[in-house]
Order: sequence, then C-alpha cells, then structure tokens
Amino acid sequence: MLAFHALVALVVPSFIWLGFWQWGRGEDKAAAAALQEANIAADPVPVQELTAPGEDVPPEDRWRQVTATGTYDTEHELLVRNRDGSRGVGLHVLTPLVTDDGPALLVNRGWIEQPPSATARPEVPPAPEGEVTVTGRLQFSETPENTGIRVRDGLPEGQIMIVDVDRIAEGLPYPVYGGYAELTEQSPEGADAPEPVAAPEVDTGMNLSYAVQWWVFTVIAIVGWIILMRREVKDARDASAGPPDTPGSGGGGPGAGPDGTDGTDAPGGGPDGEAAVEDADAGAAADAAQSAAPSDAADAAANPDPADTPGARPHSGARR
Repeated sequence: MLAFHALVALVVPSFIWLGFWQWGRGEDKAAAAALQEANIAADPVPVQELTAPGEDVPPEDRWRQVTATGTYDTEHELLVRNRDGSRGVGLHVLTPLVTDDGPALLVNRGWIEQPPSATARPEVPPAPEGEVTVTGRLQFSETPENTGIRVRDGLPEGQIMIVDVDRIAEGLPYPVYGGYAELTEQSPEGADAPEPVAAPEVDTGMNLSYAVQWWVFTVIAIVGWIILMRREVKDARDASAGPPDTPGSGGGGPGAGPDGTDGTDAPGGGPDGEAAVEDADAGAAADAAQSAAPSDAADAAANPDPADTPGARPHSGARR
C-alpha cells in the first residue's frame, strides 16, 4: 500500500503539469492563429518594407501580404518536393521574381502533381513573360529545425526539400530578399498556372481537450485514492474490534447452550446441573410419599386389622 501512495503522489502532479502544458500549447496555437488571421487580413505592403537581402522575416511579419513588381527568372526555377495539395502529395513551383529595384523575391507560384517517376521532371505551367505584379503571403526561410524535414542529397536536378533562402541565394547571380512569398494574386495572370497554395488552418481544439482530459485523470486518481484510504481505515478498525458475535449467541461464553443460556440452567449441563437433577428427584419422591400417606390411612380405616381393634378376640380356626 505504501507503494500505491507513492505512485499517487507522483502521478497527480504529473497529470496536473501535463494538463497545463497542453493548455499552454493550445494558447500558443490560438495566438498564432489570431496573428495569422490578422496579418492575412491586413492591407498589402511593398516587400522592401518588411524584409531585405540577407535578413530573415520576423515571426510577427509572417503571413503579411506583400507586393512586388518584376520579371520571372524561369531559368533558376526550383521544385520543392513532398508538398501537400488538393490531390495529394506533389511539388511546389518556386520561381525568382527579379524586381525593378534589383533584388529578387522568391515566389511560390503553387502546387503541381508529382510525376509517376521520382526522377522525371514534371510538366510545369510556364510563368507569365514580361513584367508582372505579384501579391503573396510572406514566409520565413525554411530549415530542418523549423520544418522537421530532413534535407537529402542526390535529388534530381532543380529539386529541393526545403526553401532555404540563404542556400538558394548562393546559386543566383543577384541578391535575394529574406523569406519568400506564397502567391495569392498576379497581374497579368498566366494562361495556365499551378494550384494556389492555401493558407493552413490552425486548430487549437485538440490541445485544449487534451488538457481537460489530463485534469479529469487527476480527479479520478485523487477520488480513487480517497476511496481506497477509507476502505483501508475501515478494514483496520474491523480487525482491531475482533470477530463479530454470531446471531442468537446472546453473548454467551464457554459452556453456553444452544439457546444462548448458561449450561448450568439445563439438566446435565455440568456439576451444578447434576445437583439440580438430584434435587428434583428427591422432591418428586417426597411428593409421592405425601400423596400415598392419606390413601393408606383410608384403607386402614375401611379394613381395620382385628389385632389392632380394642376388645377383639383373636380369631380361632376351631370351635370349642
């Protein structure tokens, strides 16, 4: 039982901590969702107001709508592997937009299907030629740490696993703005275009429900411990009180009769019982003698013995 108490003392604080941890994660996700919603709803601003070459996008500026005008450089276009779309896992098309100001903005033009062969180059809708103006959601540079995606070598030419802006910029002949943009609008629009990348939905319900579950487990553990403690105390009291009296025992001790009386009250129940039997027999004999005495006297009066009658002569068996 001591081990059980120690287990409860360990489990209850752990459950409480896990509940607050899940609650905190839910609040963080709720704050991120609120920031995402507010930034997407904000009016677009020129990209140079929020980022610059060699600088990453601050977390508070993620999802902000930015605009840029320039020309697509399709010769340095890249395909980002293992990206989700409406029809499953495919590729994102990442094309540098060389702006009129000089630096280029990496633009995620959208999602395309994965080709049957992993080494085959898929059909990519061409980017519009000439000058275009784009609007997109600003994202920070991707790393294995902030995406959980492991970078692999030996990929087909022109394909990458993550949008690591600094690494991509090393292979380009011009400076590149920090971060990249997920295309939402483009003017003029192309004749054919990849599927636009949808903004992810942030769900905080699971974390909050997990927090409530951990706290429910805490209450169950405490209530169960209290019930077992009460039962343990009751068992200890019952054990100290001794075995309960049997029904009909009348509290009798050793020598008690079947009806709960002392054995001395029953004939033959012990030495005192035997004496009681002898006294009863003597009393019965005395009563019998008293009853017989009057009867004998009556018989004597009715049939007197001549020998006992005054003046009577003895009976003679012969006449004179």
